[in-house]
Amino acid sequence: MTRAKSLSLAGNRLHGYATKDGAAWRVSALKEVSYDVMVQPRLLDPANPALARAVTSGAAPARRLIVIDATVASLYGEQLTAYLASQDVEFHVCVIDAHESAKVMGTVFEVVDAMDAFGVPRRHAPVLAMGGGVLTDIVGLATSLYRRATPYVRIPTTLIGMIDAGVGVKTGVNFREHKNRLGAYHPSSLTLIDPGFLTTLDARHLRNGLAEILKIALIKDAELFDLLEGHGASLVEQRMQPGEDAAGGAALTVLHRAVQGMLEELQPNLWEDQLRRLVDFGHSFSPTVEMAALPELLHGEAVCVDMALSSVLAHHRGLLTAAELNRVLNVMRVLHLPVLHPVCTPELMRGALADTVKHRDGRQHLPLPLGIGDAVFVDDVTQREVDAALFTLREREQAPQRPALRGPVDLGV
Repeated sequence: MTRAKSLSLAGNRLHGYATKDGAAWRVSALKEVSYDVMVQPRLLDPANPALARAVTSGAAPARRLIVIDATVASLYGEQLTAYLASQDVEFHVCVIDAHESAKVMGTVFEVVDAMDAFGVPRRHAPVLAMGGGVLTDIVGLATSLYRRATPYVRIPTTLIGMIDAGVGVKTGVNFREHKNRLGAYHPSSLTLIDPGFLTTLDARHLRNGLAEILKIALIKDAELFDLLEGHGASLVEQRMQPGEDAAGGAALTVLHRAVQGMLEELQPNLWEDQLRRLVDFGHSFSPTVEMAALPELLHGEAVCVDMALSSVLAHHRGLLTAAELNRVLNVMRVLHLPVLHPVCTPELMRGALADTVKHRDGRQHLPLPLGIGDAVFVDDVTQREVDAALFTLREREQAPQRPALRGPVDLGV
Protein backbone atom coordinates (compact mmCIF):
# COMPACT_ATOMS: atom_id res chain seq x y z
CA MET A 1 0.00 0.00 0.00
CA THR A 2 1.33 3.44 -0.98
CA ARG A 3 0.74 6.30 1.36
CA ALA A 4 -1.05 9.19 -0.33
CA LYS A 5 0.88 12.41 -0.78
CA SER A 6 -0.22 15.84 -1.89
CA LEU A 7 1.07 16.82 -5.32
CA SER A 8 3.27 19.87 -5.75
CA LEU A 9 4.42 21.01 -9.18
CA ALA A 10 7.09 23.56 -10.02
CA GLY A 11 5.59 27.00 -10.40
CA ASN A 12 2.46 26.17 -8.38
CA ARG A 13 2.07 27.94 -5.07
CA LEU A 14 -0.36 28.07 -2.15
CA HIS A 15 0.06 31.13 0.05
CA GLY A 16 -1.91 31.59 3.22
CA TYR A 17 -2.20 34.97 4.88
CA ALA A 18 -4.12 36.60 7.66
CA THR A 19 -6.94 39.08 7.18
CA LYS A 20 -8.87 41.25 9.60
CA ASP A 21 -11.72 38.73 9.64
CA GLY A 22 -9.70 35.52 9.66
CA ALA A 23 -7.62 33.75 7.05
CA ALA A 24 -7.33 33.70 3.27
CA TRP A 25 -5.43 31.74 0.68
CA ARG A 26 -4.05 32.60 -2.72
CA VAL A 27 -3.61 29.76 -5.21
CA SER A 28 -1.11 30.25 -8.04
CA ALA A 29 -0.79 27.57 -10.71
CA LEU A 30 0.98 27.35 -14.04
CA LYS A 31 -0.02 25.03 -16.86
CA GLU A 32 2.51 24.30 -19.55
CA VAL A 33 1.05 24.24 -23.05
CA SER A 34 2.83 22.46 -25.85
CA TYR A 35 1.40 21.24 -29.13
CA ASP A 36 2.73 20.38 -32.56
CA VAL A 37 1.68 21.55 -36.01
CA MET A 38 3.20 19.40 -38.74
CA VAL A 39 3.00 19.43 -42.52
CA GLN A 40 2.69 15.78 -43.53
CA PRO A 41 2.04 15.02 -47.21
CA ARG A 42 0.40 11.68 -48.07
CA LEU A 43 -0.96 11.35 -44.56
CA LEU A 44 -3.20 8.36 -45.35
CA ASP A 45 -0.45 6.44 -47.14
CA PRO A 46 0.22 3.25 -45.10
CA ALA A 47 3.94 3.93 -45.56
CA ASN A 48 3.63 7.26 -43.69
CA PRO A 49 3.91 6.66 -39.93
CA ALA A 50 2.86 10.16 -38.83
CA LEU A 51 -0.81 9.38 -38.23
CA ALA A 52 0.03 5.95 -36.79
CA ARG A 53 2.21 7.60 -34.15
CA ALA A 54 -0.67 9.90 -33.24
CA VAL A 55 -3.22 7.13 -32.84
CA THR A 56 -1.20 4.29 -31.36
CA SER A 57 0.68 6.13 -28.62
CA GLY A 58 -0.37 5.54 -25.03
CA ALA A 59 -2.58 2.67 -23.98
CA ALA A 60 -2.60 -0.56 -25.97
CA PRO A 61 -4.54 -1.86 -27.75
CA ALA A 62 -5.34 1.48 -29.34
CA ARG A 63 -8.96 2.65 -29.47
CA ARG A 64 -9.96 5.85 -31.23
CA LEU A 65 -13.10 7.79 -31.93
CA ILE A 66 -12.96 9.57 -35.28
CA VAL A 67 -15.25 12.54 -35.83
CA ILE A 68 -15.34 13.35 -39.52
CA ASP A 69 -17.18 15.80 -41.75
CA ALA A 70 -19.80 14.11 -43.95
CA THR A 71 -18.28 15.36 -47.21
CA VAL A 72 -14.79 14.36 -46.13
CA ALA A 73 -16.07 10.93 -45.12
CA SER A 74 -17.45 10.39 -48.62
CA LEU A 75 -14.06 11.30 -50.11
CA TYR A 76 -11.55 9.85 -47.67
CA GLY A 77 -13.46 7.67 -45.22
CA GLU A 78 -12.42 4.37 -46.77
CA GLN A 79 -8.76 5.40 -46.92
CA LEU A 80 -8.83 6.51 -43.29
CA THR A 81 -10.49 3.37 -41.97
CA ALA A 82 -8.16 1.16 -44.04
CA TYR A 83 -5.17 3.03 -42.59
CA LEU A 84 -6.40 2.60 -39.02
CA ALA A 85 -7.23 -1.05 -39.57
CA SER A 86 -3.70 -1.63 -40.86
CA GLN A 87 -2.42 -0.24 -37.55
CA ASP A 88 -4.64 -2.59 -35.47
CA VAL A 89 -6.63 0.34 -34.13
CA GLU A 90 -10.13 -0.28 -32.80
CA PHE A 91 -12.20 2.67 -33.92
CA HIS A 92 -15.66 4.12 -34.33
CA VAL A 93 -16.54 6.77 -36.88
CA CYS A 94 -18.91 9.60 -36.00
CA VAL A 95 -20.02 11.47 -39.14
CA ILE A 96 -21.09 15.10 -38.69
CA ASP A 97 -22.65 17.36 -41.30
CA ALA A 98 -20.39 20.26 -40.35
CA HIS A 99 -21.38 23.60 -41.83
CA GLU A 100 -21.81 27.07 -40.34
CA SER A 101 -25.54 26.64 -39.65
CA ALA A 102 -24.76 23.46 -37.70
CA LYS A 103 -22.03 25.14 -35.66
CA VAL A 104 -24.18 25.15 -32.53
CA MET A 105 -24.28 23.43 -29.15
CA GLY A 106 -26.65 20.77 -30.46
CA THR A 107 -23.89 19.46 -32.73
CA VAL A 108 -21.40 19.60 -29.86
CA PHE A 109 -23.74 17.36 -27.88
CA GLU A 110 -23.81 14.91 -30.81
CA VAL A 111 -20.04 14.58 -30.50
CA VAL A 112 -20.29 14.26 -26.71
CA ASP A 113 -22.88 11.48 -27.14
CA ALA A 114 -20.48 9.65 -29.46
CA MET A 115 -17.61 10.07 -26.99
CA ASP A 116 -19.74 8.73 -24.17
CA ALA A 117 -21.04 5.78 -26.17
CA PHE A 118 -17.54 4.83 -27.33
CA GLY A 119 -16.11 5.21 -23.84
CA VAL A 120 -13.36 7.74 -24.54
CA PRO A 121 -10.94 7.72 -21.57
CA ARG A 122 -9.74 10.91 -20.00
CA ARG A 123 -6.11 11.19 -21.08
CA HIS A 124 -4.58 8.61 -23.44
CA ALA A 125 -6.96 8.20 -26.39
CA PRO A 126 -7.24 11.48 -28.29
CA VAL A 127 -10.29 11.96 -30.47
CA LEU A 128 -9.45 12.41 -34.16
CA ALA A 129 -11.15 15.43 -35.76
CA MET A 130 -11.01 15.30 -39.56
CA GLY A 131 -12.62 18.06 -41.59
CA GLY A 132 -12.69 21.81 -42.05
CA GLY A 133 -12.50 24.56 -39.46
CA VAL A 134 -16.16 24.21 -38.46
CA LEU A 135 -15.66 20.51 -37.67
CA THR A 136 -12.44 21.01 -35.71
CA ASP A 137 -14.00 23.89 -33.75
CA ILE A 138 -16.98 21.71 -32.81
CA VAL A 139 -14.82 18.76 -31.77
CA GLY A 140 -12.44 21.05 -29.91
CA LEU A 141 -15.26 22.46 -27.82
CA ALA A 142 -16.77 19.01 -27.20
CA THR A 143 -13.43 17.62 -26.01
CA SER A 144 -12.84 20.66 -23.81
CA LEU A 145 -16.11 19.89 -22.02
CA TYR A 146 -15.91 16.10 -21.85
CA ARG A 147 -14.39 15.17 -18.49
CA ARG A 148 -13.26 18.81 -18.37
CA ALA A 149 -10.53 18.23 -20.97
CA THR A 150 -10.00 15.31 -23.32
CA PRO A 151 -7.17 15.40 -25.87
CA TYR A 152 -7.81 15.49 -29.58
CA VAL A 153 -5.87 15.51 -32.86
CA ARG A 154 -6.82 17.81 -35.74
CA ILE A 155 -6.58 16.70 -39.36
CA PRO A 156 -7.75 19.78 -41.29
CA THR A 157 -8.93 19.12 -44.82
CA THR A 158 -9.62 22.70 -45.95
CA LEU A 159 -7.15 25.50 -46.51
CA ILE A 160 -8.77 27.69 -43.85
CA GLY A 161 -8.50 24.79 -41.44
CA MET A 162 -4.84 24.28 -42.23
CA ILE A 163 -3.67 27.85 -41.78
CA ASP A 164 -6.20 29.28 -39.30
CA ALA A 165 -8.71 27.15 -37.38
CA GLY A 166 -6.36 24.19 -37.07
CA VAL A 167 -3.29 25.87 -35.60
CA GLY A 168 -4.51 27.93 -32.63
CA VAL A 169 -6.08 27.06 -29.28
CA LYS A 170 -9.56 28.55 -29.67
CA THR A 171 -12.66 26.44 -30.12
CA GLY A 172 -16.21 27.69 -30.41
CA VAL A 173 -19.73 27.54 -31.76
CA ASN A 174 -22.29 30.16 -32.66
CA PHE A 175 -25.03 31.23 -30.28
CA ARG A 176 -28.18 32.87 -31.61
CA GLU A 177 -26.98 35.54 -34.05
CA HIS A 178 -23.47 35.74 -32.58
CA LYS A 179 -20.38 34.20 -34.19
CA ASN A 180 -18.36 31.89 -31.88
CA ARG A 181 -20.05 33.32 -28.79
CA LEU A 182 -19.58 30.06 -26.87
CA GLY A 183 -16.14 28.49 -26.74
CA ALA A 184 -13.04 27.52 -24.83
CA TYR A 185 -9.27 27.61 -25.15
CA HIS A 186 -8.38 23.98 -25.78
CA PRO A 187 -5.44 23.22 -28.10
CA SER A 188 -5.20 19.91 -29.86
CA SER A 189 -2.15 17.88 -28.97
CA LEU A 190 -1.27 17.66 -32.66
CA THR A 191 -2.34 19.13 -36.00
CA LEU A 192 -1.40 17.18 -39.13
CA ILE A 193 -1.53 19.20 -42.36
CA ASP A 194 -1.66 17.28 -45.63
CA PRO A 195 -1.87 19.67 -48.63
CA GLY A 196 -3.04 16.71 -50.72
CA PHE A 197 -6.51 17.07 -49.24
CA LEU A 198 -6.82 20.34 -51.16
CA THR A 199 -7.00 18.48 -54.48
CA THR A 200 -10.64 17.65 -53.74
CA LEU A 201 -11.52 21.06 -52.29
CA ASP A 202 -13.72 23.19 -54.54
CA ALA A 203 -12.38 26.51 -55.77
CA ARG A 204 -14.65 28.62 -53.60
CA HIS A 205 -13.49 26.97 -50.37
CA LEU A 206 -9.89 27.27 -51.51
CA ARG A 207 -10.38 31.01 -52.02
CA ASN A 208 -12.03 31.09 -48.60
CA GLY A 209 -8.72 29.97 -47.09
CA LEU A 210 -6.70 32.31 -49.26
CA ALA A 211 -8.63 35.19 -47.69
CA GLU A 212 -7.10 34.32 -44.31
CA ILE A 213 -3.68 34.04 -45.94
CA LEU A 214 -4.22 37.48 -47.46
CA LYS A 215 -4.94 38.73 -43.94
CA ILE A 216 -1.51 37.59 -42.74
CA ALA A 217 0.11 39.08 -45.84
CA LEU A 218 -1.47 42.51 -45.39
CA ILE A 219 -0.62 42.92 -41.71
CA LYS A 220 2.89 41.47 -41.57
CA ASP A 221 4.29 39.80 -44.69
CA ALA A 222 4.75 41.86 -47.85
CA GLU A 223 6.56 38.98 -49.58
CA LEU A 224 3.55 36.74 -49.00
CA PHE A 225 1.35 39.45 -50.52
CA ASP A 226 3.62 39.53 -53.59
CA LEU A 227 3.20 35.77 -53.98
CA LEU A 228 -0.60 36.05 -53.82
CA GLU A 229 -0.54 38.97 -56.22
CA GLY A 230 1.62 37.10 -58.71
CA HIS A 231 0.22 33.57 -58.40
CA GLY A 232 -3.19 33.82 -56.71
CA ALA A 233 -5.30 32.68 -59.65
CA SER A 234 -2.92 29.81 -60.47
CA LEU A 235 -2.81 28.68 -56.84
CA VAL A 236 -6.59 28.24 -56.97
CA GLU A 237 -6.50 26.53 -60.34
CA GLN A 238 -3.78 24.10 -59.21
CA ARG A 239 -5.33 23.57 -55.76
CA MET A 240 -2.18 24.73 -53.93
CA GLN A 241 -0.26 21.66 -55.09
CA PRO A 242 3.52 21.78 -55.51
CA GLY A 243 4.88 21.60 -59.03
CA GLU A 244 7.66 22.70 -61.32
CA ASP A 245 6.02 25.87 -62.62
CA ALA A 246 6.04 29.18 -60.76
CA ALA A 247 2.68 28.65 -59.03
CA GLY A 248 3.64 25.11 -58.03
CA GLY A 249 6.87 26.42 -56.61
CA ALA A 250 5.00 29.07 -54.65
CA ALA A 251 2.33 26.76 -53.22
CA LEU A 252 4.25 25.29 -50.28
CA THR A 253 5.97 28.62 -49.62
CA VAL A 254 2.58 30.31 -49.31
CA LEU A 255 1.31 27.57 -46.99
CA HIS A 256 4.42 27.58 -44.81
CA ARG A 257 4.60 31.38 -44.53
CA ALA A 258 0.91 31.57 -43.65
CA VAL A 259 1.18 28.99 -40.86
CA GLN A 260 4.43 30.52 -39.57
CA GLY A 261 2.95 34.01 -39.59
CA MET A 262 -0.20 32.91 -37.80
CA LEU A 263 1.72 31.03 -35.11
CA GLU A 264 4.11 33.95 -34.59
CA GLU A 265 1.11 36.10 -33.68
CA LEU A 266 -0.75 33.49 -31.62
CA GLN A 267 2.04 31.95 -29.55
CA PRO A 268 2.92 34.97 -27.34
CA ASN A 269 -0.75 35.59 -26.58
CA LEU A 270 -2.52 32.22 -26.71
CA TRP A 271 -5.08 33.07 -24.03
CA GLU A 272 -5.73 36.56 -25.45
CA ASP A 273 -4.66 38.32 -22.28
CA GLN A 274 -3.68 41.14 -24.64
CA LEU A 275 -6.68 42.22 -26.72
CA ARG A 276 -4.62 44.19 -29.27
CA ARG A 277 -4.20 41.35 -31.77
CA LEU A 278 -2.92 41.78 -35.32
CA VAL A 279 -4.77 38.62 -36.34
CA ASP A 280 -8.02 40.42 -35.57
CA PHE A 281 -7.54 42.30 -38.83
CA GLY A 282 -10.58 41.39 -40.89
CA HIS A 283 -12.45 40.29 -37.76
CA SER A 284 -13.87 43.56 -36.49
CA PHE A 285 -16.97 43.76 -38.69
CA SER A 286 -16.96 40.28 -40.22
CA PRO A 287 -18.53 38.27 -37.35
CA THR A 288 -21.73 40.31 -37.63
CA VAL A 289 -21.60 40.41 -41.45
CA GLU A 290 -21.10 36.64 -41.66
CA MET A 291 -24.03 35.83 -39.38
CA ALA A 292 -26.32 38.35 -41.07
CA ALA A 293 -25.50 36.94 -44.51
CA LEU A 294 -25.65 33.28 -43.47
CA PRO A 295 -25.52 31.00 -45.45
CA GLU A 296 -24.45 33.22 -48.38
CA LEU A 297 -20.96 34.08 -47.11
CA LEU A 298 -18.26 31.70 -46.01
CA HIS A 299 -16.06 32.78 -43.12
CA GLY A 300 -13.11 33.87 -45.25
CA GLU A 301 -15.43 35.73 -47.62
CA ALA A 302 -16.86 37.73 -44.72
CA VAL A 303 -13.31 38.39 -43.51
CA CYS A 304 -12.44 39.71 -46.97
CA VAL A 305 -15.39 42.13 -46.89
CA ASP A 306 -14.07 43.36 -43.55
CA MET A 307 -10.51 43.67 -44.92
CA ALA A 308 -11.74 45.65 -47.91
CA LEU A 309 -13.65 48.05 -45.67
CA SER A 310 -10.71 48.34 -43.26
CA SER A 311 -8.32 48.99 -46.15
CA VAL A 312 -10.50 51.83 -47.41
CA LEU A 313 -10.63 53.20 -43.85
CA ALA A 314 -6.83 53.05 -43.80
CA HIS A 315 -6.62 54.85 -47.15
CA HIS A 316 -8.97 57.59 -45.98
CA ARG A 317 -6.64 58.11 -43.01
CA GLY A 318 -3.55 58.24 -45.18
CA LEU A 319 -2.20 54.89 -43.99
CA LEU A 320 -2.51 53.28 -47.45
CA THR A 321 -1.66 55.07 -50.66
CA ALA A 322 -4.09 54.98 -53.58
CA ALA A 323 -1.75 52.61 -55.41
CA GLU A 324 -1.53 50.29 -52.40
CA LEU A 325 -5.31 50.24 -51.96
CA ASN A 326 -5.74 49.42 -55.63
CA ARG A 327 -3.28 46.54 -55.28
CA VAL A 328 -5.17 45.18 -52.26
CA LEU A 329 -8.59 45.32 -53.92
CA ASN A 330 -7.20 43.93 -57.18
CA VAL A 331 -5.78 40.87 -55.40
CA MET A 332 -9.20 40.31 -53.83
CA ARG A 333 -10.76 40.42 -57.29
CA VAL A 334 -8.10 38.10 -58.75
CA LEU A 335 -9.01 35.62 -56.02
CA HIS A 336 -12.73 36.15 -56.75
CA LEU A 337 -13.36 37.21 -53.17
CA PRO A 338 -16.17 39.63 -52.31
CA VAL A 339 -15.36 43.13 -51.12
CA LEU A 340 -18.95 44.06 -50.25
CA HIS A 341 -22.29 42.39 -49.53
CA PRO A 342 -25.86 43.76 -49.49
CA VAL A 343 -26.17 43.21 -45.72
CA CYS A 344 -23.43 45.81 -45.17
CA THR A 345 -25.66 48.73 -44.28
CA PRO A 346 -24.48 51.59 -42.07
CA GLU A 347 -26.83 50.33 -39.36
CA LEU A 348 -25.42 46.80 -39.43
CA MET A 349 -21.84 48.06 -39.38
CA ARG A 350 -22.60 50.35 -36.46
CA GLY A 351 -23.87 47.34 -34.51
CA ALA A 352 -20.88 45.26 -35.63
CA LEU A 353 -18.37 47.78 -34.33
CA ALA A 354 -20.29 48.17 -31.06
CA ASP A 355 -20.24 44.41 -30.54
CA THR A 356 -16.51 44.29 -31.26
CA VAL A 357 -15.90 47.01 -28.67
CA LYS A 358 -17.70 44.84 -26.11
CA HIS A 359 -15.65 41.82 -27.19
CA ARG A 360 -12.43 43.82 -26.81
CA ASP A 361 -13.31 44.99 -23.32
CA GLY A 362 -14.47 48.50 -24.16
CA ARG A 363 -11.84 49.40 -26.77
CA GLN A 364 -11.88 49.26 -30.55
CA HIS A 365 -8.30 47.92 -30.88
CA LEU A 366 -8.97 48.07 -34.61
CA PRO A 367 -6.02 46.86 -36.75
CA LEU A 368 -5.59 48.84 -39.97
CA PRO A 369 -2.96 48.19 -42.64
CA LEU A 370 0.00 50.56 -42.72
CA GLY A 371 1.18 50.11 -46.26
CA ILE A 372 1.34 46.48 -47.30
CA GLY A 373 2.95 44.16 -44.76
CA ASP A 374 2.50 46.28 -41.63
CA ALA A 375 -0.35 47.51 -39.43
CA VAL A 376 -1.32 49.92 -36.68
CA PHE A 377 -4.06 49.89 -34.05
CA VAL A 378 -6.62 52.68 -33.83
CA ASP A 379 -9.26 53.37 -31.21
CA ASP A 380 -11.17 56.30 -32.65
CA VAL A 381 -12.92 55.14 -35.82
CA THR A 382 -16.20 57.03 -36.19
CA GLN A 383 -19.47 56.01 -37.79
CA ARG A 384 -18.90 58.78 -40.31
CA GLU A 385 -15.66 57.10 -41.42
CA VAL A 386 -17.34 53.72 -41.72
CA ASP A 387 -20.17 55.23 -43.80
CA ALA A 388 -17.64 56.94 -46.07
CA ALA A 389 -15.71 53.69 -46.54
CA LEU A 390 -18.92 51.85 -47.45
CA PHE A 391 -19.78 54.59 -49.95
CA THR A 392 -16.33 54.34 -51.55
CA LEU A 393 -16.59 50.57 -51.90
CA ARG A 394 -20.07 50.78 -53.42
CA GLU A 395 -18.93 53.38 -55.92
CA ARG A 396 -15.96 51.27 -56.96
CA GLU A 397 -18.08 48.16 -57.33
CA GLN A 398 -20.79 49.87 -59.34
CA ALA A 399 -18.51 51.83 -61.66
CA PRO A 400 -18.10 50.20 -65.12
CA GLN A 401 -14.43 51.18 -65.04
CA ARG A 402 -13.19 51.74 -61.53
CA PRO A 403 -11.11 54.93 -61.38
CA ALA A 404 -7.90 54.95 -59.40
CA LEU A 405 -8.19 56.73 -56.08
CA ARG A 406 -6.23 59.96 -55.92
CA GLY A 407 -5.35 60.37 -52.28
CA PRO A 408 -6.55 60.40 -48.68
CA VAL A 409 -10.08 61.66 -48.06
CA ASP A 410 -10.53 64.52 -45.62
CA LEU A 411 -13.24 63.41 -43.19
CA GLY A 412 -12.57 66.01 -40.59
CA VAL A 413 -11.46 63.47 -38.01
